[in-house]
Amino acid sequence: MGAYEKLTEHFAKLSHLNGAAAMLHWDAAAMMPKGGAGARADQLATLSLMAHEMLCAPEVADLLAKVQEAGALAALGAWEQANVREMARARSHATALPGDLVTALSRAGSSCEMVWRSARADDDFAALSPYLDEVVGLVRQAAQAKGAAFDCAPYDALLSEYEPGLTADEVDRHFDALAAFLPDLLDNILTHQVSPPAAPEQMSAAVQEQLSRQLLAMLGFDFEHGRLDVSMHPFTGGVADDVRLTTRYDEVDPLGSLFPALHEGGHGMYERGLPQAWRNQPVGNAMGMAIHESQSLLVEMQVCRGDDFLAYLAPLLQKVGGVSGPGWESSGLTRRVRNVARSLIRVEADEVTYPLHIIHRYRLERAILSGDLAVADLPGAWRDGMRDLLGINMPNDRDGCMQDIHWMDGAFGYFPTYTLGAMAAAQIYRAADAALPDLSDNLTKGDFGSLMAWLKDNIHSQGCLHAKADDLLAAATGKPLDSAIFRQHLEKRYLGD
Repeated sequence: MGAYEKLTEHFAKLSHLNGAAAMLHWDAAAMMPKGGAGARADQLATLSLMAHEMLCAPEVADLLAKVQEAGALAALGAWEQANVREMARARSHATALPGDLVTALSRAGSSCEMVWRSARADDDFAALSPYLDEVVGLVRQAAQAKGAAFDCAPYDALLSEYEPGLTADEVDRHFDALAAFLPDLLDNILTHQVSPPAAPEQMSAAVQEQLSRQLLAMLGFDFEHGRLDVSMHPFTGGVADDVRLTTRYDEVDPLGSLFPALHEGGHGMYERGLPQAWRNQPVGNAMGMAIHESQSLLVEMQVCRGDDFLAYLAPLLQKVGGVSGPGWESSGLTRRVRNVARSLIRVEADEVTYPLHIIHRYRLERAILSGDLAVADLPGAWRDGMRDLLGINMPNDRDGCMQDIHWMDGAFGYFPTYTLGAMAAAQIYRAADAALPDLSDNLTKGDFGSLMAWLKDNIHSQGCLHAKADDLLAAATGKPLDSAIFRQHLEKRYLGD
């Protein structure tokens, strides 16, 4: 067996180990009894350490050195070369951290997440604060260690975990472009939009689940290779051949479950569409979280809140959901799902105000990690930012700085990918629409076949063949990420420009 083949065997084992950890994470959020938290934290910490040790093993360095020799690398095909690049990238992140820090981060994140569940319900930031402070301290250590290893700013090192090659300078460039037009656009929309009609009818959780499953099947989601369950915070977990989706049900707000299910369905379709030939190899993974979020937001925002699909969805909700009245007719439903408002909750925000929620979190997490903002002062800083960016006075911490799970688990550097993903979604959808002349007609019939085939060919099946998201976007759409396309989408949809 040659050096490259030995590496693929090693990384396949690592993939299976990480897949087992992913299933334990899903179970902790969706199924595990509260009393299992301590044991689960130990299990996940052990698996994290084992994966770390596998990446840091000296033989991996020796094999990579042999494969990366000029002649050996040139003899490999494009996919194999990309696989070696991704192997080396994964190893560089692992070797930058000592094993005891990896274990401590995993255990602290698991503990903080479980405390967050009860602290948020009780609106008790004081109970959460010491646990979050421990997580932040460990993340700072990891960021500094990786920054030193990669010769970059500590926050850039964290960004690169979720989006290869992304830097804070690039995030600032894109976010500055958004901040330059979003406040005026928001004011303009709020001045001119027509209030949506009321929709007082309730829908049982059982019917919402039935509709969610029907909509996911419409996307093409394969329930032979996936599940839909309930969790406090909707997410997608599992592995490519066993995708675990979650949503949450509220009988007085059925759209608050259906659209999150569609959002997670976009993630699930991406996972299922990753290249089968490269399962369990780094090059077969998703490109990064910005592209991952682009796939969920393309489904939820670009397609399922668009006129074509809503013309199909309205009668479906009336028939299956048993609802009626102006708020459930096509025009009324359209105004409801595209209503723009200054809102408290990120996951419930419209696509105009959503980027402002993300810019807010981006600024806060940079301040926290730099030491300019203490964890104890987070609630006050949160209130200030929401007032300045969105004109909202926060009523509590439950719906403020405790609304998201990400920081509790140590995921600093993740938030920017949501808005970068929204921008990419607009760009990808515009390219798909141009390539598929019958797309509009298909969506009015609830037919996602041509769209999903195009996405699989141009996005999903590409895995990590490209080195950066911009390279994948350029191949699929003709250009790297362009904020002007997102602006044009928002202006056309909400102002008719």
